[in-house]
Amino acid sequence: MNLKKALIVAFVLSLFTAAAFAAPLDVFKDIKGALDIAGGTAHIPVMKQAAQEIMTAYPNIRITVAGGGSGVGVKQVGEGLVGIGNTGRPLKDSEIAEFGLKTFPFAIDGVAVTVNPANPVKEMTSAQVSDIYSSKITDWKELGGEAGKINVYGREDGSGTRETFTEKILGETELAPSVNVVASNGAMKTAVAQDKRAIGYVGIGHIEDSITGVVLDGMVPSQENAADGTYKIVRNLYMNTKGEPTGLTAAFIGYIYSKDGAKIIEDNGYIPIPKD
Repeated sequence: MNLKKALIVAFVLSLFTAAAFAAPLDVFKDIKGALDIAGGTAHIPVMKQAAQEIMTAYPNIRITVAGGGSGVGVKQVGEGLVGIGNTGRPLKDSEIAEFGLKTFPFAIDGVAVTVNPANPVKEMTSAQVSDIYSSKITDWKELGGEAGKINVYGREDGSGTRETFTEKILGETELAPSVNVVASNGAMKTAVAQDKRAIGYVGIGHIEDSITGVVLDGMVPSQENAADGTYKIVRNLYMNTKGEPTGLTAAFIGYIYSKDGAKIIEDNGYIPIPKD
């Protein structure tokens, strides 16, 4: 091979090498501006970590992440107050029609019934959980635990976690007025962690040593079991935009679907969904 051919081969190889090692963050190099995100609280760990990675690499970009629940996510993105509104449930046809929303499912999350780690009751049936939330069962001794009032915690209206819990476990059961309402997965985790007689529910991605995920109908609440179908109380997490996303919003959504985004999703206890 003469020198000219060798240089050509080297140049072509360099192009392939550069393409092969292009980082997902590179897409932001020519982008400036701000992006506000709000809605589902289960999404927050993923959104915040992704935002931090982007802002660290490109300080000219500002991304804020807030919660509020799925209802807030729909309302704020629909009214143009944020660029991405997150939901822990599919959009309703009425919401899509009213606001012209586009939806992007990006992760699978299970919803687990939780108790305080000091509680000896580690397994329940869906029927027992339903009876607790309707106040037919009010004392832990009725479940084989230590005698004492069951302190019941639930989520606010508009919560995607609440909708999944209601649809998959409670059905048509009417909630007792005594259910204590909290505003986020984080608040639920804190409430159950600080109350030995508490019962609540969170996205499986929020389970850690401070709370215990109850074995429900023989199903162990883990993301692995949610992914392979062994655990049935599952839902998708969605990013939603008003119309087709552009600019920084489109780049952020693309980053969530990248290999780096998939790792962030997995690191936070969720299962990535590939982009269609």
